[in-house]
Amino acid sequence: MPDSNTDKVEHARTVGPALARYTSEVVERELWKNKILSPRDRSLVTVAAMIQRGQQIELADQIGLALDNGVTAAEISETVVQLSFYSGWGNGTNAVNVAAPIFAARGIGAEQLPEAHQDLLPLDEPVEAARASAVNGLLGPAFKRLADFTTRVLFQDLWLRPALSPRDRSLITMAALITANLPAQIVFHINKAMDNGMTKDQVAEVITHLAFYAGWPNAMNAGNVAKEVFAKHAAS
Repeated sequence: MPDSNTDKVEHARTVGPALARYTSEVVERELWKNKILSPRDRSLVTVAAMIQRGQQIELADQIGLALDNGVTAAEISETVVQLSFYSGWGNGTNAVNVAAPIFAARGIGAEQLPEAHQDLLPLDEPVEAARASAVNGLLGPAFKRLADFTTRVLFQDLWLRPALSPRDRSLITMAALITANLPAQIVFHINKAMDNGMTKDQVAEVITHLAFYAGWPNAMNAGNVAKEVFAKHAAS
């Protein structure tokens, strides 16, 4: 398999010369060079998309690129943890299998990874109470255990782990949900991303970036969802 971006382009040319051209001229030179999102952010978005899709060959390339773009091993580790909840445990396990040899080859050991238990960030109690009430109202009494896990494990533990900032957790979660084409969840997480410091332009650029990595239909659907969220934010 190809070992570098140049090798990937040449490898693509053996089957799809046009794919090689688009990769070089559009994806690498135009998409990734746009400054609305930093290369680091684009790497987090792309790693999230590859975890969501279970595309292990591309995930390996993107984890290596992410490390080169300034994403730390701790942040990749925590991305895998976060997306095990949002993309499913099997996709998280696949990501572990992909990342482990890359970490080993780069000399990344346990001392560079977040501990299993960490002192958590402060909880915004009014925001969390409103979220919990909305979930309980949505699910109803038959799903008390699901609501409990959502509150206790996700929003009062996972989301408060300091190894990945709230803004970056929103970034990767939003990217995974756009990739999975889950519009109802996308609404909540675009709002949460903006509450956590992302701008409208950055959210729009995440969607644009994912047109290439999650497919145009998913990006177009997410764009329609985001347009409504932006309008409500502007009116509030």
